[in-house]
Amino acid sequence: MKIILGSNSPRRKELLSQLGLEFAVRKGNFEEVINYTLHYSEIPSDIVTQKLKEMSRNQAKDELIICADTLVFLAGNPIGKPSSKAHAVSILSQLSGKTHEVITAVGISYQDRIKIFSETTEVTFRDLTLAEINYYINTFNPLDKAGAYGIQDWIGLIGIRSMKGSYTNVIGLPTQRLFIELSHFNIKKGT
Repeated sequence: MKIILGSNSPRRKELLSQLGLEFAVRKGNFEEVINYTLHYSEIPSDIVTQKLKEMSRNQAKDELIICADTLVFLAGNPIGKPSSKAHAVSILSQLSGKTHEVITAVGISYQDRIKIFSETTEVTFRDLTLAEINYYINTFNPLDKAGAYGIQDWIGLIGIRSMKGSYTNVIGLPTQRLFIELSHFNIKKGT
């Protein structure tokens, strides 16, 4: 069996490597379409379903494909990746002093089996100053991150007051749950 990660995210690649798995990366030609008629908690799973459908078109019989999508929600409203530094400032200003949800959906496809699951983590920022937000954005350039931040970055070290749920989920891949789900496909490390 060959494991294929359907993502170019350096963070997902690193987390999957830390699980001790050998894999190749294959990015599909996919344009995310958000279906706003769904309950917000179902949106990441819907996007992953779309990704798996696209990736499975070229899936060999011996390939297991893993796709994921992470979205940040504030009061049920999706907050994507910032389009500019000014947009990143706006997003982090909205998250400042509030609790938001980070939902990562993961899809696994192997032969005729498909498993899609999601994990939710609640993250609470303390009140951030504009100077802190600007320093973070100018120093770490988080334009490729949902919610305009990486919890593993400086802003996570100084700004996260509390968290309920999986830390790696906020990074972009809920590794504990993924490890369990992969065991159902007879992929095990450390046993």
